[in-house]
Formats: sequence, structure tokens, C-alpha cells
Amino acid sequence: MKAARWHNARDIRVENIDEPVIASGKVKIKVHWTGICGSDLHEYAAGPIFIPVEQPHYVSKDIAPIVMGHEFSGEVVEIGEGVTRVQVGDPVVVEPILSCGECAACKKGKYNLCKHLGFHGLAGGGGGFSEYTMVDEHMVHKMPEGLSYEQGALVEPAAVALHAVRLSKLKAGDKAAVFGTGPIGLLVIEALRAAGASEIYAVELSPERAAKALELGAKAVINPAEEDVVSRLHELTNGGVDVAFEVTGVPVVLQQSIDSTTFEGETIIVSIWETPASVQPNNLVLAERTVKGIIAYRDIFPAVMELMTQGYFSAEQLVTKRIGLDDVVTEGFEALMKEKNHIKILVNSQA
Repeated sequence: MKAARWHNARDIRVENIDEPVIASGKVKIKVHWTGICGSDLHEYAAGPIFIPVEQPHYVSKDIAPIVMGHEFSGEVVEIGEGVTRVQVGDPVVVEPILSCGECAACKKGKYNLCKHLGFHGLAGGGGGFSEYTMVDEHMVHKMPEGLSYEQGALVEPAAVALHAVRLSKLKAGDKAAVFGTGPIGLLVIEALRAAGASEIYAVELSPERAAKALELGAKAVINPAEEDVVSRLHELTNGGVDVAFEVTGVPVVLQQSIDSTTFEGETIIVSIWETPASVQPNNLVLAERTVKGIIAYRDIFPAVMELMTQGYFSAEQLVTKRIGLDDVVTEGFEALMKEKNHIKILVNSQA
């Protein structure tokens, strides 16, 4: 079968590899649509980050080259012995977290904080940028009737956004700011709407993404190249937002996010970082602000899909390009590196 494998930074190849063979407790999936994630882009531009290159991953036992793709939907084509959660023919999405089940976090049910955290499609196990993949039964979620396969490919990134909002201190009626309106930032805006935020502000350089932020519910968008972001946010909110979400991974933006909050405000770091970032601790201490990091999601895919049935996280509003697997590098990764007007590019693994 065809699959796109990461060999090194700026080196992803569409190759022919063996199709997975069904095993006990496993679900084999014919992949339909897979999204290119910001994490994928980080791996392409400056990896490895999650990809194991020196020794096999603790859970997957795989080492680079790795089949990429962790935001995907597909159809169950085979089930292994003992599988009862899904049947052949079911449309499914995959919750791609690889966890050990043995560490302290896993034993408390916080599998996204696993000591050996990995992701199917980043740390091995196969991935969505392939014609077929195979996963453990517990990773599979059957899609509700009425959700398209394209919509299914957005469940994973929407789960990141909803998890970030649910783990924040935001309450209905609070004010929020989202720094960076790429795919995750835009999904955070929608999650904030669902959570009852009274005012949502976005910070974004791209005119196309700024327009989409307004369309999805932002009250105003601030261009950091044209205005002092912190001063403008304090002016618009009469003292700062209750919660700021940092979704850029740009070091200078972290301090801006913190400074944009009111006293006792909270900053949620959603980004994965390529480089260190520094902050002035007094800006936290003197206003009793807090900073919190989040990673991925847990126990949230069903809630995301239910919100999708209500119209949230719409693929029609967020997908800007659809390509075939053979074009994943030139029309996918390279396009995202060069063209900042794209929001979400989906890859058809069967094309």
C-alpha cells in the first residue's frame, strides 16, 4: 500500500510498504481523510520532536521512518479476535494517543500525561497518511450518523481545542483572547463559544485567518504588526481578559498572552514549542496570574462529535484544500510552509 513516511526533517516520502495484517484486539481501517496538523508541520520543518529516531518508542516499538498522520477518519474493514466496540463497515475516527497504561498518570486515567506519551502517526504504529492503518480497539470511536468522513478528520484537532477550554478556568460570561488563529486557534474560538464566553478576541497577522476568526465568533481581531496587542486588549476589555490561549509557539507571544490577562487571569499554553521562551515572573507574581500547559485531550472525543452534530467545528468552514496522498509533500506540507492563508488541508488516502 502507499504511505507517506517521515525519514528526516524536510524528508517525507510517499512509498510502498506492507499493508497491516489484522491481529487480536486490533481494528484495521481503510483511511478516507487525514488532516495535516501543526505538529506534523513542526516535524517536517524542524523534527524530530515526537518521532523516535535513536531508539524505538516505548509503546509502539517503532523507530523512524514513521508513517505520519494522526487526524483521520475511515471505515472499519477488519476486526481482530475479541473486538466488540465496532463492526466491519462502521465509520470511525481514531483517538491516536499511545500510552503505556503503567505509569502514575495512566493509572489515574490521565493517559494524555503518560510518561511515555506518543501518537499514532507521530511515534509509530502506522498513521493516517496511508491507505490502511491498524489500531488498538480502545482507540476507535464510531462516528454518529450524519457526520461525513471529512468532518471526522477534524475530530482530533477539535478535541485539542475543547480540552484546552475545558481545562481552563473560563466560566460562562468570561472574556477570552486567542493568540494565533491557525486551525487549532480557530477551533479554540468555537470551543469558547460553546463554553459561553461573552467576548472572544483574536490576535492574528494573516488577513485570511483574521476574517475566518471573525466569521467563527471573534468580536475583534488585532494585528500585532499594526497595534500594541496588550494595550489594545486591555482597552477593549476594560482591564484584560479572564483567560488567554497561546496557540502560536512564538516566544514573544507567550509574554503578550500573559500580559493581556486581568489580575488573577490565566494563560493556557496550547502550542508545541521548537525553541525555549522566557517570561518575566513579576508579571505573574504581582497580579497573581497563572500559566497552565495542556497536551492533547482525554475522554473527550464523544463530546466533540456531539458538538459537531450541532454545527460546531464545521469542515465546510475550516477546510481550505483537499489533495491526494501522492501530493502530500508538494501540495500539503510545502504549501503550508509557504502559504499562510490555508487553514486546514485534508489528504485523501485513497486518491
